[in-house]
Formats: sequence, structure tokens, C-alpha cells
Amino acid sequence: MRVLVGGGTGFVGTALTQLLKARGHEVTLVSRQPRPGRITWDELARSGLPSCDVAVNLAGENIFNPLRRWNEAFQKDVLSSRLETTQMLAKAITKAPQPPKAWILVTGVAYYRPSLTAEYDEDSPGGDFDFFSNLVTKWEAAARLPGDSTRQVVVRSGVVLGRGGGAISHMILPFRLGLGGPIGSGNQFFPWIHIQDLAGILTHALEVNHVQGILNGVAPASTTTNAEFAQALGTALGRPAFIPLPATVVRAVFGRERAIMLLEGQKVVPRRTLATGYQYSFPELGAALKEIVA
Repeated sequence: MRVLVGGGTGFVGTALTQLLKARGHEVTLVSRQPRPGRITWDELARSGLPSCDVAVNLAGENIFNPLRRWNEAFQKDVLSSRLETTQMLAKAITKAPQPPKAWILVTGVAYYRPSLTAEYDEDSPGGDFDFFSNLVTKWEAAARLPGDSTRQVVVRSGVVLGRGGGAISHMILPFRLGLGGPIGSGNQFFPWIHIQDLAGILTHALEVNHVQGILNGVAPASTTTNAEFAQALGTALGRPAFIPLPATVVRAVFGRERAIMLLEGQKVVPRRTLATGYQYSFPELGAALKEIVA
């Protein structure tokens, strides 16, 4: 199949592109910079959707960019980088003479309200209680297409774990030095997914015609807490992991709203993802971390 991937140059996009090409698909990336085999967002807006069987959008400013303060300007960038690219692709699909068979968007489990007791599946309510949940609601609304000529899938991703990028890249040094540990209380749930499985779910969604609607992009081991994650990462590295990062420090570094995503979590289960027939490569945390730090 011919697959168009918006924001395909990042951590997840690179993994997805490698998997798609390995499975014999043609991939065209949409990015800010013009390069061979890519088109720019400006070209997309000007010339419309190139001929493709599936469109995927992964674009979005890194929320935890350590170089950016959490202020109004950065919040605007976080919003616009997601909404504008999604609206642009959705509009291009709607106007295309031959629209793609499938349209896939990756959002986040921040849609669900943090809780120490609730369990969320794809049918659970949410999306209306803070900046990030509202962002996911607007983001998913921006992707909606009229009619049913194009199959629509939204994957709500957990924390993406993988070698050479994502969340682990920020954690690995303190843990290697034996300075790692739980964030805040450590009791909050930590919905995670190995990057191979996120790329796998996206590939499954574009290849299997009956897959549609919301899928939770998290590992089945959804009862993992932040403290258990810290312990498992320490074990994978052969290092102790008992020095907690106090909540006050997290809020000071990231700002109160961003800190919520680290200090509070959701127990999210991939009920519909499993029901579609997707088989996880890394359903358990220990094996996932061992592969990443090997």
C-alpha cells in the first residue's frame, strides 16, 4: 500500500516507517523540510493530497521539551502543531478525487481522567477536565471526516518506550548512575507501550479492514504503577532505583499542568485493540525494558 505519514520524521514515525517498508509498503513523509521522498506541509496545503491508500498523522510538538517553559506561547504551539496538521490532512482527504481507504490519527491517554481506582477502556468517558484532555478532544474532533468512504481509526497512545528516544532517553542517565526512582508518590498508574507495539498497532490498523474507531495504544500490563516501572527499569539496568523525585521538583521543572501527566496516571486497558486481533510483541514490562536497555 501507499502510506502517507504526517510527522513521520520523529521517534514513532521512524519506527513506523521502518516497519511499513519491511512489510512492503511505500511510504511518503510530510514534514517541514523538503527532502527526496517527502512533501512539505505547505505543498500539501497548496496541491492537495498525493495519491495514497492510507494517511496517518503523528505530527505534534514534544510536550516535554526540556528547553521550553510551560507558558502561553508553548501551549499555543502544542495545540496548533496537532490541530492544524490534523485539520489540513482531514481537509485534503475530504477534497481528494480518490480518498484513501483509511485515515489514522495518534492522540493520547491523557483523554482519561487520572485516578488511583478507575479503569478505562476505549468506551470510557473523558476529554473534558484539563488542558491535555481538552486537547485530545479537539484533536480527535479535527480528524473526523463526513461520511464513511474512508475508514477512520484513532490510537490513544500511552508513554512510548524504546531505544534511542522517547521517555526512556530522559530517564536512562540518572538510572544508570543509581539515582533513579519513582516520581512523586509512585502510586500513580503508568500506561506504557513499547515502540515496536505502537508501530505494530498502527500497521495492523492500516492493513486490517475491519479495524475502526478508538484503540488504546497501551500494553496489556496496565496495572503498572510508576514505582513498579522505576523498579523494573533499575532491575533491567542492574542498578538500585529508590531515590524518589519529589512532586515539588517536578512541578518546578515542568510547570503545574505538565507535571500532572507525570504525577497522576490512568489505568488504561487495550480491550478493543486486543479484540481486533493485534498480538503484542512486548505485553510485559520486564521484557520490554530488557530489550530497550540491552
